[in-house]
Amino acid sequence: MSPTRVESAVSSCRPSNVEPVELSASSLSTTAPEYLRELKAELAAEGYQPAELSVSASFGEDCSLATQREADRLRDVVRAGAFLGVGVVRVEIDAVGDREKVRPALEALEERARREGVTLSVDGLDVST
Repeated sequence: MSPTRVESAVSSCRPSNVEPVELSASSLSTTAPEYLRELKAELAAEGYQPAELSVSASFGEDCSLATQREADRLRDVVRAGAFLGVGVVRVEIDAVGDREKVRPALEALEERARREGVTLSVDGLDVST
């Protein structure tokens, strides 16, 4: 049997002296690339590797515009996570006004995350149909 992609990728791995950390999106001053570039360099200099980026979200308003604003904010967080090199962006949803408006927004966000090379983990609403 041929090795899987993961097995092939890690077959010649050596231990690394970095500590994986989970960052909170609320601790980021901005999602601007310049800021993220500096933060990533500072984390590396201190021996940290961002592994996860967590964010709280609320879709409590039953309004398409509010849903789109929150989805856009989450898209910025996904982009920031990809820029920082995290493997997972974890979204904790606090409130949902209309599941039928939120579900497509989260499905699009999940696709964006996949294209950016990160895994989207959503707690608080099942995005599968």
